[in-house]
Amino acid sequence: MTVRSRTITIIVASAVILAMLTAIGFVAGLRINLTPSYPLGLWRIEPLAREVVVGDRIFICPPPVEPFALARNRGYLGRGLCPGWFSPLIKTVVAVAGQHVVIDGNTTVDGIGLAHSSVRAIDGEGRALAPDAGGIVPSGKLFLFSDFAGSYDSRYFGPIPADGVLGLAYPILVVDP
Repeated sequence: MTVRSRTITIIVASAVILAMLTAIGFVAGLRINLTPSYPLGLWRIEPLAREVVVGDRIFICPPPVEPFALARNRGYLGRGLCPGWFSPLIKTVVAVAGQHVVIDGNTTVDGIGLAHSSVRAIDGEGRALAPDAGGIVPSGKLFLFSDFAGSYDSRYFGPIPADGVLGLAYPILVVDP
């Protein structure tokens, strides 16, 4: 076997092993977070056998509607296997159906302010951001939040359908920059 053919064999074998490990990790619910809303690294989707409640940190597929197409075009959201080829979001549920959300510079839920919830008029690139109108969270929807200052969450896109929940988000091997 020549050096060239041995090198090609090693590269192909490495690619096959990497593809197999990726497929196994995906089936096992492992995901890599590369966004700053939550610590960077390896996360696990834990199936949810109950209703989502306030305080749950979840993986959720955003619906394939306009605010998320804009988010992908601006680089807030990557490509993934959710409908519309969006990547899932990691967010914390801060309000469920029937709760009242007010967004007026900061964000409150049922009169209680959320820490680090100020709304920005522009993103890091100077592009305009419009806050959601707030109001009562409709049935079947969730209001999502991350206390990372630059997070694109329900403060901007509003409540989203709860049927997009993939499961609870658990950090496995993460780094908080």
